[in-house]
Amino acid sequence: MRKRKEKKKKRIKLFPSLLILAIVGYAGWYYTHSTNGALTTIIVFVVLVIFFKIWRGTRGYARLRKAGIKQIDAMTGEEFEQYLGMLFKKRGFKVSYTKTSGDYGADLILQDREDTIAVQAKRYSGSVGVKAVQEIIGALKMYDATQAWVVTNSYFTRQAEKLAESNDVYLIDRDELIEMILKKR
Repeated sequence: MRKRKEKKKKRIKLFPSLLILAIVGYAGWYYTHSTNGALTTIIVFVVLVIFFKIWRGTRGYARLRKAGIKQIDAMTGEEFEQYLGMLFKKRGFKVSYTKTSGDYGADLILQDREDTIAVQAKRYSGSVGVKAVQEIIGALKMYDATQAWVVTNSYFTRQAEKLAESNDVYLIDRDELIEMILKKR
């Protein structure tokens, strides 16, 4: 059942794209009365769309790169994960992202020469509790990680700190996150 839905979605997305290319090609043919004019118009249109998508993507990346702690406080959870991924890439880690849902407690997987690190990202306005630490402990075996980290733009409760200490989970709170951001500028 799931495969049928996925195929249907692909067809639906493909049809409007082909329709737009046909309209652009017809406009090129209408003004030039030649197939070369139609093909040139389609090619120019596709190149402009590609440049627009690249420009739009880099604009968002630049915004994330310049973000300070006040901007981080206004981010969504997904934006915070992307920001952390970019920050850890700058620190030399190979970064991969887990699925948004069903991620078994890890949002990012960092790799360097020796270690695989499961990272739980928590962008909160309040204190981060024990649940975040429990989730990342569960993710250790799932992702065959050697270390577990929880990163937040806030602070941790005493219970979370105690559980993290007894399970060798590294906690990065607001102050340490600010230090990491400032070191990379």
